[in-house]
Amino acid sequence: MTHISRYAACALALATFAAWTPAQADDFKAGFVHTERVFREANTAKAAQAKLEQEFSRRDKDLLDQGNALKAANDKFEREAPTLSESQRATRQRQLVDQDRDFQRKRREFQEDLNARKSEELTQMGDRVNKVVKQIAEQEKYDLILDQAVYINPKNDITDKVIKALNAAPAK
Repeated sequence: MTHISRYAACALALATFAAWTPAQADDFKAGFVHTERVFREANTAKAAQAKLEQEFSRRDKDLLDQGNALKAANDKFEREAPTLSESQRATRQRQLVDQDRDFQRKRREFQEDLNARKSEELTQMGDRVNKVVKQIAEQEKYDLILDQAVYINPKNDITDKVIKALNAAPAK
C-alpha cells in the first residue's frame, strides 16, 4: 500500500467515524471475554484437564520410572567403570546408549501424543466457548465481543457470564 493510499484510507476511516452520529454510538454495545480465564476456570475446562491427566498418567509414571532406572544404571556404571574390562565397559556403554535412545523416543512420543490430545480438547472447548459467547451476544444484543484488548472497562467484561453459562450447560 502506498503512502497516498494509506492516507486516503485513514481519511476515509476518519470521515466515516466523524459521520457516525452520537445516537448510533449509544446503540453500539461491545463486550469482552477473557478466554484464557474461561479455559482455566470453567468446569468443562477443568474436566478436560482431569480427563487428560487420567488418560496420560500411566504413561507418565512409566516414563518417570524408566528415567529413574536409566539414571540408576548410569550411576552404577560410573561407579563400576574403573573395575570393568575394556570390552565390558564398551558393552555396558552401548546398552546405556540404546536404553537412553529408547527412553528419549518414548518421551518424545508421549509429548507428541499429549500435545495432540490437548489440542483436541482445546478445540472442543473453544467451540463450546464460541457458541456460548455467540448466544450471550445475541441474547443481550452485543454488536461486538472481543477476546483481546489493551484495556477493557470491567462493566463490559462478560467472562463471568460465559463461565456461568458453560458450567450450567450439560457436559457432552
